[in-house]
Amino acid sequence: VFTDPILMCGPVIAEYLSVPSVYFLRGFPCGMDSEATQCPNPPSYVPRLFLNNSDSMTFAQRVKNMLVRMLEFIYCKPIFAQFEELAYEIFQKKVTTTDLLSRGSVWLMRYDFVFEFPRPVMPNMVFIGGINCDQKE
Repeated sequence: VFTDPILMCGPVIAEYLSVPSVYFLRGFPCGMDSEATQCPNPPSYVPRLFLNNSDSMTFAQRVKNMLVRMLEFIYCKPIFAQFEELAYEIFQKKVTTTDLLSRGSVWLMRYDFVFEFPRPVMPNMVFIGGINCDQKE
């Protein structure tokens, strides 16, 4: 199943049909892409989304980064709760969003590693930046 995993319908269908899934995405909220692929994502090194920090952060930025990381557990859980309920109805067992996402075979990341901050990635995460770019006139 070739899908954008944000809406979680593709991962649920792929799990139900027992077929491999390929995810095509720009980014995933709350660092769930790193969590699902078991990729190291230390808050002291990897800046959180929307903080505009670089990979070389000051101590205050690292503390702020850590606080945002801890808050993500609170405000991200309700976002995916409805999908976890749907998966429970289909599979008749408790399945978390991370469990469903962890079954992805390949993650096609729609950004270029050159323009992003350096961070660890797993072998099944492929950068395909520039695929949406149009030639400038």
